Amino acid sequence: MLSSTAKIAVGVVLLVVSSALILGAGLQGSPVPVAAAAVASLGLAAGSLLVGTSEGGRPV
Repeated sequence: MLSSTAKIAVGVVLLVVSSALILGAGLQGSPVPVAAAAVASLGLAAGSLLVGTSEGGRPV
């Protein structure tokens, strides 16, 4: 199992990379391919889950 710091680090990396993929394509005016959008949205969900459950206790 990952430590708290590792969960936060991996979660933040996933959030940043996924956000950059979606926002970068949107700012350039090019449509995001469906596969890339699906991977990016899963990355956002996984990153949020890792950061949200990194502390002990009940996740909110």
